[in-house]
Amino acid sequence: MTQINKKKVVVIGGGTGMPIILRGLKQHPIDLSAIVTVADDGGSSGRLRDELEMPAPGDIRNVIAALSDVEPMLLYLFQHRFTKGNNLSGHSMGNLLLAAMSSVTGDFYTGIKEISRVLNVKGNIYPIANQSMFLHAEYEDGHIVVGESNIPKENQRIKRVFLKPNPVLPLPEAVVTIREADLVVIAPGSLYTSILPNLIVPQIGEALRETKAKVVYVCNVMTQAGETNGYTASDHVQAIMDHIGEGCIQSVIVHNQTIDPSLQLVYAEENAQPVRYDLERLREMGLEVIEEDIVKDLNRSLRHDTDKVANVLCSLID
Repeated sequence: MTQINKKKVVVIGGGTGMPIILRGLKQHPIDLSAIVTVADDGGSSGRLRDELEMPAPGDIRNVIAALSDVEPMLLYLFQHRFTKGNNLSGHSMGNLLLAAMSSVTGDFYTGIKEISRVLNVKGNIYPIANQSMFLHAEYEDGHIVVGESNIPKENQRIKRVFLKPNPVLPLPEAVVTIREADLVVIAPGSLYTSILPNLIVPQIGEALRETKAKVVYVCNVMTQAGETNGYTASDHVQAIMDHIGEGCIQSVIVHNQTIDPSLQLVYAEENAQPVRYDLERLREMGLEVIEEDIVKDLNRSLRHDTDKVANVLCSLID
């Protein structure tokens, strides 16, 4: 299939869930793009963002690693995290390379493109914005917390999240890519700190509502302490709609197998539980519900199965 005839698939997200989806999709003959949050403020990303006044590179780094096709040792080097040195400790080599390339090229997005070329990345990677941005959360009692890493620590129900500066200017290429897509995938991940920071950027929600593509949300398997305690699948979708309006999602993919009770006990220690898939409510919201076995146990941690999810997603555009 030529590049011209390939279906255009766009994945939006961040955190650990997005790379899993991308690793499977890159094996398929599609025109693949990733739109990635730059709202991280913890660890190496946060330090570089504050010291160099650049967008947070951590989620971008993980997406580059997921989509690259290079010798394993080079990829291992890219993901290496220093454990010694007063200034280097905690930094990842990939974050430092992104910071250096941004400085050399004078632009974060241009730096990403150059690193992607060097590491033979399959697809396009777009930061949601080409500027540093700060995530804020307002809780139901009205108080506000600043910083992606601080938001879950409050362990209270979140009313909304928003970004500063206001407005954050979306990367134009990201908006165009959504509008021209055949399928848009909202990846699983931290709802308020990985997913919504992308969707609430001006013009992104509008593009999602107006794109010709089917927009599908791959729902989380487990709730997340401090963000989605007690949330059902429809609660996840409702939170997205509350932030960017109705009509932005057409389909939702849910796992249709029971989670092993012993694994549930492991997650219960982290105050997490299986997301209840309230299918009737999802259908009442006008959504197509796709039920599949898409999760695997990886060292006593539940992860979406990269190949199974990719197969389900690609079946939606065949």
